[in-house]
Amino acid sequence: MARQVRAFAVTVLALAGLAVLAGLLWSALSPRAPYEVTRQGPILADPATQALIAADGWFAVVTGGLGVLCGAAGWFLSRRVQLPVLLALCAGGVLAAFVTLWVGSTFTLGAVTVEAAAVPGAQVVAGSLRLTARGVLVAWPLCAVAIFGLMEGMHGYRESPLRTPYGLGG
Repeated sequence: MARQVRAFAVTVLALAGLAVLAGLLWSALSPRAPYEVTRQGPILADPATQALIAADGWFAVVTGGLGVLCGAAGWFLSRRVQLPVLLALCAGGVLAAFVTLWVGSTFTLGAVTVEAAAVPGAQVVAGSLRLTARGVLVAWPLCAVAIFGLMEGMHGYRESPLRTPYGLGG
């Protein structure tokens, strides 16, 4: 039992640590939407900007790619404790997605300003990162669990007696 708990905890903590790097990478890659500073506060300077969608896309690419890598690494490293690692990939992936979101929206790296069609003389600043499509938060756990299951399915099929038709030797 202690082995399973340790495998679960180590996997969740590894994913949370990796999420800090993922947040910094997301912050460095994503463009920032332009905001115009007004008396009422900042408002979106260009409502037709694609920067908000690009930030969601980069979040999905970064977290989905890391989910694939974590799922494959989890499968290779967990031959004796697969169920706890699979559950940790799911729970740790959810935690990692939220940590990535927090780190990426808190720390600004490589802020790319997007030109906006603003009124001449208006002050335009790059906004902070945020997600407009909350569905991309499941990219990390979904990809990790899917790759883990796919690899286990291929491994199980290779060793299955059902692989040879009619029980013929092969």
